[in-house]
Amino acid sequence: MESEQLFHRGYYRNSYNSITSASSDEELLDGVGVIMDFQTSEDDNLLDGDACIAGTHYTMTNGGSINSTTHLLDLLDEPIPGVGTYDDFHTIDWVREKCKDRERHRRINSKKKESAWEMTKSLYDAWSGWLVVTLTGLASGALAGLIDIAADWMTDLKEGICLSALWFNHEQCCWASNEGTFEERDKCPQWKTWAELIIGQAEGPGSYIMNYIIYIFWALSFAFLAVSLVKVFAPYACGSGIPEIKTILSGFIIRGYLGKWTLLIKTVTLVLAVASGLSLGKEGPLVHVACCCGNIFSYLFPKYSTNEAKKREVLSAASAAGVSVAFGAPIGGVLFSLEEVSYYFPLKTLWRSFFAALVAAFVLRSINPFGNSRLVLFYVEYHTPWYLFELLPFILLGVFGGLWGAFFIRANIAWCRRRKSTKFGKYPVLEVIIVAAITAVIAFPNPYTRVNTSELIKELFTDCGPLESSSLCNYRNNMNVSKIVDDIPDSPAGTAVYSAIWQLCLALIFKIIMTVFTFGIKVPSGLFIPSMAVGAIAGRIVGIAVEQLAYYHHDWFIFKEWCEVGADCITPGLYAMVGAAACLGGVTRMTVSLVVIVFELTGGLEYIVPLMAAVMTSKWVGDAFGREGIYEAHIRLNGYPFLDAKEEFTHTTLAADVMRPRRNEAPLAVLTQDNMTVDDIENLINETSYNGFPVIMSKESQRLVGFALRRDLTIAIESARKKQEGIVGSSRVCFAQHTPSLPAESPRPLKLRSILDMSPFTVTDHTPMEIVVDIFRKLGLRQCLVTHNGIVLGIITKKNILEHLEQLKQHVEPLTPPWHYNKKRYPPSYGPDGKPRPRINNVQLNPITEEREESEEEVHLLNSTTL
Repeated sequence: MESEQLFHRGYYRNSYNSITSASSDEELLDGVGVIMDFQTSEDDNLLDGDACIAGTHYTMTNGGSINSTTHLLDLLDEPIPGVGTYDDFHTIDWVREKCKDRERHRRINSKKKESAWEMTKSLYDAWSGWLVVTLTGLASGALAGLIDIAADWMTDLKEGICLSALWFNHEQCCWASNEGTFEERDKCPQWKTWAELIIGQAEGPGSYIMNYIIYIFWALSFAFLAVSLVKVFAPYACGSGIPEIKTILSGFIIRGYLGKWTLLIKTVTLVLAVASGLSLGKEGPLVHVACCCGNIFSYLFPKYSTNEAKKREVLSAASAAGVSVAFGAPIGGVLFSLEEVSYYFPLKTLWRSFFAALVAAFVLRSINPFGNSRLVLFYVEYHTPWYLFELLPFILLGVFGGLWGAFFIRANIAWCRRRKSTKFGKYPVLEVIIVAAITAVIAFPNPYTRVNTSELIKELFTDCGPLESSSLCNYRNNMNVSKIVDDIPDSPAGTAVYSAIWQLCLALIFKIIMTVFTFGIKVPSGLFIPSMAVGAIAGRIVGIAVEQLAYYHHDWFIFKEWCEVGADCITPGLYAMVGAAACLGGVTRMTVSLVVIVFELTGGLEYIVPLMAAVMTSKWVGDAFGREGIYEAHIRLNGYPFLDAKEEFTHTTLAADVMRPRRNEAPLAVLTQDNMTVDDIENLINETSYNGFPVIMSKESQRLVGFALRRDLTIAIESARKKQEGIVGSSRVCFAQHTPSLPAESPRPLKLRSILDMSPFTVTDHTPMEIVVDIFRKLGLRQCLVTHNGIVLGIITKKNILEHLEQLKQHVEPLTPPWHYNKKRYPPSYGPDGKPRPRINNVQLNPITEEREESEEEVHLLNSTTL
């Protein structure tokens, strides 16, 4: 028959070759040079045919209306164990998971009136969501407090030790001492530097050199131990974790990334990495730690352990708890989860995220790790308002933040790409040791780089007052210090201030360079604190400059209305805070959540306008060089299947231009409704690596019946051989509702309709890709089939869309031109004589080279002879 000829000649546009050509995650985006960075053996199966898992039935035709059915799967006498689960490095089916949850909810509601036990189970199910986020908040707050305390102690261990109590850090050691002075309150007899212990000298060149050597020794020891633990026990514990969290929340499966070993090793190595003095922070990894807690606790409740979509609601709440304990900002944590990481965020998840953040912040406040009754180390309050003319320097800080963000993203991604493509990336331990050694050698001579980054930010944020002994507050004034006030009036800067400015300039250059090479090494490394440090240094320098300008030129028209002689007009610490927000916004491209986080850090509504102005300016400047933030850039670099909802699709391509297969590719491997045997299906599975197979009525008809997942087919056949008698290799496999009549001597047929997705999501070949991409984003699809008049032409997967978007970004034409690209692709419903064309199943689709009047030769049918 004509359709049989078409089937063998490959004119059906139904090949899975392009879907499964990438048998590993390293080939996911090989067309654009993107490489994954996993080292484990499971990576070889990433998106091996990124096709659909059988699920809830939704169908879209003509790019328009959606027809839905409520049946998730046809009922079996006995459910097949394993059917409906997911392999590692595959994407979940959001629609099916939501349907499974609705079926579970209906079943519980229908039984709750049968007995008291069923009513108890119903109440337990209803409250399990609140229980799991409560446990997550408790664990996140406790671990954050433990990490803060341990990191502070080990950071001070590089400089000395407390003889009276070894577990005290420097500040705690001197709290109980009565022998120190106010000016030198960080010096006390109980605290001994390593030079005093080893050579007995507290001052002099010998003491300096000995402290220098011990500092480098501890830094290298901590860094080596951290990278060794990560490499041996938990490779997933490295990095920030936020790019992977975003990908997991979008529906991707990465087994072990949120497991108990990852949690344990990340908690320990995060303390070591921060204590080593590397240019990194602990705030980003705390989100990963909190999500690990949420994932582990979700397995205690069947409602979440058996449903991947519901589990991601818990992870969204956990990420909010992580930011809550990282910055002491519960509201900012909820907004961060909503704006930055979550893919699906219903209203009930908003409430539970709020509650998880509240519990986590309460636990951290109860622990009080910093001894200041605050949730963060650098909590400050300002008592001077900002003035209108200050918007100009605030906006300039926003410009600096955007430029810094654009530079950092490009430089860091270029270095990470080079690390992947050279031998240097094969020696992660050596890389960490080299970076740690360079950092320690350069950082020690400068007091602003030697100190812990959080301590540095605290000092830069702090407003100068009579109780401050920092070099940044060394102003020449004759103020009566017996009268305690909140701040001091503007005064000429002393020599120590100018010396501190030069040291801050060197620290700024050091932080910019080292952060580029540090973010991405194989230890836990956050980006929030280093980015805030860069902005805080720049902001403090600008603030001091504006302050001195206002003091010496208070008669200028921009100053004379607000700045009187002897008045406190400019607050340099406020500039540091605004600069920190601007630089963090330039790197991450966060807006609303970032402003709220920084606002919660300072505790004042009065400074929201400067923060908003700087953050928006930073985002606009950064977007001028590229719309991707650092986390999206790393997602793309690693080749994760993530469709960013923030990107706009403005091109005019159609579904037919993106679908696979193309003209030169092999025809699709399909299953027929009732004409194949068990051996035929097993041979097809063994000979191909496709993740699923469309089921058609017959090779003659080619009409779509449904979609069967490879994993479900394998599990169902194995289960049938074990549990059903008479199932042999020659048994007919039937996906239809009614088994066809078979000869009496035929073996027992195998019914597999229960694993078949009877209505996979479909679009027509003329559907604009703008709509297709929007459908994938909003419904979380893994794949959709492309049809024409019910005949399957091809398939579009998330991988195909990612490749297409990359090609459009880089202005790369597809390797093979579409097999139809002009307006007139199919024969019209009526012939030249005005009569309806005869209804046949297939047409030969030849490209049309030029527009001309329609004729019978323009689009012709196959040979009129039938087989």
